[in-house]
Amino acid sequence: MTLPRIRLFLVDDHEVVRLGLRELFNRSEHIIVIGDCATASQAITDAVTLKPDVVLMDLRLQEGSGVEACREIRDACRNTRVLFFTSFGDEEAVLSTTLAGASGYLMKHIDGSVLIDAVERVARGHSIIDPRISETILTRIKSLGSERTEDAIESLSPQELRILPLLAEGRTNKEIAIALGLSDTTVKSYLHRMFQKLHVSRRSQAAVLFSKTTRM
Repeated sequence: MTLPRIRLFLVDDHEVVRLGLRELFNRSEHIIVIGDCATASQAITDAVTLKPDVVLMDLRLQEGSGVEACREIRDACRNTRVLFFTSFGDEEAVLSTTLAGASGYLMKHIDGSVLIDAVERVARGHSIIDPRISETILTRIKSLGSERTEDAIESLSPQELRILPLLAEGRTNKEIAIALGLSDTTVKSYLHRMFQKLHVSRRSQAAVLFSKTTRM
C-alpha cells in the first residue's frame, strides 16, 4: 500500500529561495509542494484553505513575522505542523517559535537531504531543532526550570498576572493594552517590573516560565 505524499507549503519572502525549495522537494517521492507565498498574511490564508501537512517557513517575512503566522496557523489548523527554516539562530527566536507551536527550527546552511528528512520527520509528529543551536536552547530551558519559578510567579501583582498569559500568547504591548484597557506606557512599565521579579530579560523567557507553571 502506497502512503499518501506529505503535502508541503512553502513560505519565504525571497522568490529564488522558494523556487530552489520547490526544485529540491520535487526530487522526493514522499513530498509534494502544494503552494508557496511570501507574506505572513497570505501564509495564514493559504494554510487555512489548503490545510497542508507541513508548512516550511522563514522567520522574517513581509507584512508580519513567521512567529505570528505560526501561531495563527496552529490555532486554525491543528493538524498542520510548522517547521522554521531560517538564517537566524539566536535563542530568542527559537524560544519564540517553540512557544508559538512550531515543531522544528533549522538553519539554512543544512544539506538538502537533511531538510527533506526533517520535513518527513515533522510530518510524522517529531520535533526538530538544528543541532548547532539545540544545546544552547536546552541549557537555557533547564536553567529557567531550576529557578524558583512558582515563587517568582506568586510574587506578581494581580495586574501582572493578567498580563503574563497574554504575553505568553505572543501579544504585543499594544494588544495587551487594548485587552486590559491600559495605555502602552503602563503596559511597558508593568513588563519592566515583572521581568525583574521573574529574573528574566526577554519576553520569551517570561513566557517559558508561565508555560512551566501551567504544567505544574
